[in-house]
Amino acid sequence: MANGTLYTYPDNWRAFKPLIAAQYSGAKIKVASSPPQFHFGQTNKTPEFLQKFPLGKVPAFQGDDGFCLFESNAIAHYLSSEALRGSTKEAAAQVLQWVSFADSEIVPPASTWVFPTLGIMQYNKQATEHAKEEVRKVLSVLNEHLQSRTFLVGERLTLADITVVCSLLWLYKQVLEPSFRQSFLNTNRWFITCINQPQFKAVLGEVKLCEKMAQFDAKKFAELQPKKEATPKKEKAPKESKQPEKKEKKEKKEEKPEAAQEEEMDECEAVLASEPKAKDPFAHLPKSTFVLDEFKRKYSNEDTLTVALPHFWEHFDREGYSIWFGEYRFPEELAMTFMSCNLITGMFQRLEKLRKNAFASVILFGANNDSSISGIWVFRGQDLAFTLCEDWQIDYESYAWRKLDVDSDECKTMVKEYFAWEGEFKHVGKPFNQGKIFK
Repeated sequence: MANGTLYTYPDNWRAFKPLIAAQYSGAKIKVASSPPQFHFGQTNKTPEFLQKFPLGKVPAFQGDDGFCLFESNAIAHYLSSEALRGSTKEAAAQVLQWVSFADSEIVPPASTWVFPTLGIMQYNKQATEHAKEEVRKVLSVLNEHLQSRTFLVGERLTLADITVVCSLLWLYKQVLEPSFRQSFLNTNRWFITCINQPQFKAVLGEVKLCEKMAQFDAKKFAELQPKKEATPKKEKAPKESKQPEKKEKKEKKEEKPEAAQEEEMDECEAVLASEPKAKDPFAHLPKSTFVLDEFKRKYSNEDTLTVALPHFWEHFDREGYSIWFGEYRFPEELAMTFMSCNLITGMFQRLEKLRKNAFASVILFGANNDSSISGIWVFRGQDLAFTLCEDWQIDYESYAWRKLDVDSDECKTMVKEYFAWEGEFKHVGKPFNQGKIFK
């Protein structure tokens, strides 16, 4: 079995393809997408990285045996099972046909239409209208093909379905509103069937379909322009001063990594990697006496029951923080425990920017085909944090949420049990299987 590490940046749709394939094949993949394991724009420029992956692009895969691959389709193929690749010579050729179809027929018009709505590309009415028609054509081809089929190739899901779904993902999330997609019932049915498979959910989380077609985001586009058209620093430097000239040279050197990064990224990578920083949802809150990072250090390095928990309750700020209980709403969909555990991991990975203001212990209870997921979350402020930022809302609707009374015996018991991973867990009715910590 091909196990290894996938290098990428967070939410890279190209990386979804090999990760979903690995879910089906059972390959164990470590994802390096954030510091210190991987810092996009820095790690992938080092001599060590370029020696393995000459273009410096991601996703890039290194197997535990040292085998290296770049290009997402090749990585996905390598991590797939024989069933995903096509069990016969004819089926394998058809899988390759749809993989090529996605790259050549879907990605170009999808980029032209979607990128302006994300502020990454200037809006051009003629180009956008042409892209819409190309997307209609693509959806029509799929719709006709799927009229009498559940999946693209054969009777089972293959790498063809994984690749085409991932290529359509931004369209369905951003611009394919109900009135536009209503003519493509077969395509919609197939797309929804795929994204609701446990293996897809483990990587994508809950995919929310577009309700209203997004338009050109002029504000985002304007915010991105200074990065691309920076005014030369030398114009601001005094003519007769040598010191500013040294500073100017230094600043020019600092600009090179950004320029190199833009050249290195293709348009699809730029969508996610180049978006401007969002406003901090917690910026309006007063400073808290509870230092969350200090508690996290205690929890990580010292005994939970004798040190970390007493520290937590001694310093917990009831006005500045809140405690929530979250329970997965669809336990009947949970199958193999390793897949269920991946649902938790996938959710954590998509909440990277929330880590500074949250802590959680989420536990998988039970066994294969009889399990449940629930956890205790600590958030900055009194609101359910997921509602404060659109980027954090991918998975949270799959859980039922309840704010706990911090001073109640119920809260103290649940915090103790979930943080320590031991106790009666009377509200669950299933034995502890394994836990994950968000910190």
